[in-house]
Amino acid sequence: MLTIFSNNFILLFTIFVFKFITLKKSLPFFSYLFHPIFIPLLGTGFYILFSDNYYVKEQYFLLLFQVVIITFFLPFAFFYLLRTFGKVDTIMLSDASQRKIPLLMQIALTFILISKSVTVDRFPELFFFFLGGIGSTMIAFALLFAKIKASIHMIAMSALSFFVIGMSIHYELNIIYTIAALFLTTGIVATSRLAMKAHSIEELLIGYVSGMLPQVVLWVIWL
Repeated sequence: MLTIFSNNFILLFTIFVFKFITLKKSLPFFSYLFHPIFIPLLGTGFYILFSDNYYVKEQYFLLLFQVVIITFFLPFAFFYLLRTFGKVDTIMLSDASQRKIPLLMQIALTFILISKSVTVDRFPELFFFFLGGIGSTMIAFALLFAKIKASIHMIAMSALSFFVIGMSIHYELNIIYTIAALFLTTGIVATSRLAMKAHSIEELLIGYVSGMLPQVVLWVIWL
């Protein structure tokens, strides 16, 4: 019943999104709606929705609270600190030279999260999602030294998509509409980034592969 509800909700959401993007001026909205800072929370939400770990509501609430604090509020506060000192200009980090410190900070915070809260013994699937996220962030950081500005939006969206695919395989779930909606949304976000002239097609593709690869590699361990 939960899977049917999820698929129907995603289908209706997809129809709404499709109609919304018929207005070209609406495209930049999706770069903000699916900003990478929201993806850890979305991944956690999908985990809670689809996993077979029957924790009580209080445990799920605590999990969400910890994820929000470490992956949203702390990075957001750190961004404003960097902006105050003139190290970054916008939350989109359009300049490649501004990305190094935020990426290192994200690696450190995510490592703390999987070390102290989302541990492999308590939330194994979610642990590997975040571990893959660390791998993707390290790839993006390393690419900066080659003067390649991989799309962080694409990294986040592809990581989320392949994590949900892994969940569907692991728990034998029929969530084809959810997966299709994620791929559609990824395409919309990519189009949004192109419309905003934030990335080239090559940078979007590099970002997509950088997000996908660690998730798929880690499937070997947890699937």
